[in-house]
Amino acid sequence: MSDDLTGRRLGHYRIDGVLGRGGMAIMYKATDVRLGRKVALKVIGEHLTGDPEFRERFVDEARNTSAIDHSNVVPLYDFGEIDGLLYIAMRLVDGSDLASLIKDGPISPARTLTLLAQVAEALDMLHDRGLVHLDVKPANVLVTSRESASEHVYLADFGLTRRGATGHRTSSGDFLGSPTYAAPEHLRGDSVDGRTDAYSLACMLFACLTGRPPFKGGVQEVIQGHLGSEVPSLTALVMLPSGIEDVMRRGMAKDPNQRYGTCRELIAAARSALSAVARPGTPPPPRRQDPGQSGSHNAAAHASGQHTAGQHPSTPQTGGQPALGYPQQRPQEQPRPVAPQPTYQQQPPSYQQRPSQSDPVRLRPPAAVGSSAFTSDSDGPPRWLVPVIVGITAIVVIVVLVVVLSNSG
Repeated sequence: MSDDLTGRRLGHYRIDGVLGRGGMAIMYKATDVRLGRKVALKVIGEHLTGDPEFRERFVDEARNTSAIDHSNVVPLYDFGEIDGLLYIAMRLVDGSDLASLIKDGPISPARTLTLLAQVAEALDMLHDRGLVHLDVKPANVLVTSRESASEHVYLADFGLTRRGATGHRTSSGDFLGSPTYAAPEHLRGDSVDGRTDAYSLACMLFACLTGRPPFKGGVQEVIQGHLGSEVPSLTALVMLPSGIEDVMRRGMAKDPNQRYGTCRELIAAARSALSAVARPGTPPPPRRQDPGQSGSHNAAAHASGQHTAGQHPSTPQTGGQPALGYPQQRPQEQPRPVAPQPTYQQQPPSYQQRPSQSDPVRLRPPAAVGSSAFTSDSDGPPRWLVPVIVGITAIVVIVVLVVVLSNSG
């Protein structure tokens, strides 16, 4: 990544501090000194600036985002290149991301539906325009309560957004994606459409209601879960009405034809299944006790509303009696055996040493790749031809001068 630019100027932007870091970019809090406006400034790493396919991805993100006018999509103000650094300036959302809200445990069904319904609206609008986001995950859902009486959601990061076809492809035939919330067809490099994002939204629904993603473990384990494992039982982890299981099975069906047709349909089905416990003021669903683990884990954090960075619950818990409207706790069901799946090869990342599951990871289904937005058309002359001609001409001139000088001597 680039060195920390805090305190420096990038064109007419003054860098005020770091908001977050990823494998390919740093997000800064900055000030547009011309307008006196605070912005979020995404600066691409210098190690990627000279890579044509990443420059293409950068332009795609900027153009896709700038073409979208929706109340639940982060507005883009500006993009370009200054001093060899690519940047995108967008609205600075005063809040947190959904990943931070669920890192210590589930949120209430009512809040889950309120937040994800806004994500569904933004996604369906993209799909109506023939676009597929392809990176729907809690870290890309920004939540703020500073702009209205209720929480408002912005969908962010359109770097992988494509107009149909297949997912993001690289020159080596790989594509980028975050496997934790990725649909099977996206992982395989097959054709994608709006139902691909709907699968990811269903995974987020699971995460909001349980405090953990559907499939956990290393990258290979997560990939194998999405490709071949049954949908984990949500009610085995938390106390919720059994009807939500049918919603999750359809929302995360391996076959896109068996999923909900739109993201709105998915949320509507979840709202119906959770109607008994989705009333305003209802607390998060109680966790089921996991033998050998303390049921008081994170109780203090939930009571105070404070969260500790980096913590992520991995074991269910309960705390006293079930809340009103929630089903009584019952013994945890034994998981059904799942047939072993073939190994899915992962391409080592070229620009990160140890990518986390929240950052894009290189996966390896072969596919063709288009031309770069920063390179000439394939029908034009090769880039190397001009410098070669110039070099040959210079050599000829030098030889002629030497011969002339030798004869005159």
